Amino acid sequence: MTRVNQENFIRLWNFASKAHAYQKVPSSELPYLTHIGLVVMEVMAVSDSIEDIELALSCAILHDTIEDTDIGYEDIVAISSKEIADGVLALTKNSTLETKSLQMLDSLERIKKQKKSLWAVKLADRISNLQAPPSHWSIPKIKAYLEESKVILETLGSCNETLSMRLEDKIKDYEGFFQEKM
Repeated sequence: MTRVNQENFIRLWNFASKAHAYQKVPSSELPYLTHIGLVVMEVMAVSDSIEDIELALSCAILHDTIEDTDIGYEDIVAISSKEIADGVLALTKNSTLETKSLQMLDSLERIKKQKKSLWAVKLADRISNLQAPPSHWSIPKIKAYLEESKVILETLGSCNETLSMRLEDKIKDYEGFFQEKM
């Protein structure tokens, strides 16, 4: 296994902790850092099969900072590197696009231009998000999230066999939530 710079991850974790300090996981009382930790754990679980684990773990820690906080691209460059900032930006949905679907497709196209190590972060992110949907979500919203998850798997699944199989299993489980609401 490749040695990683643990001090770098501690620095990035502390940065992300401050950035997300007052956020909660949607429809939950859990601190948002719970989600970040789950994504990092998914990446760590397959670290021996990810070519650039430093990039993948760094982007996993920072993946929602631009999208969900007032942190910008230049802030990420300053705390890490241009390569990591480019990865985080690729993982960030462009909110100026009209629909969530267009935002996701745009993000996936930008992710595909990055190293496959970054693709793994998107798979890990979706795996961690495919838990029980919030009780207030409608059937169409649950179905749309399910279909979006399938697009992510189809688009990026070739990057890592284990994460791909794990996402496929989570999608099957999520289909059960959709059927329960009907």
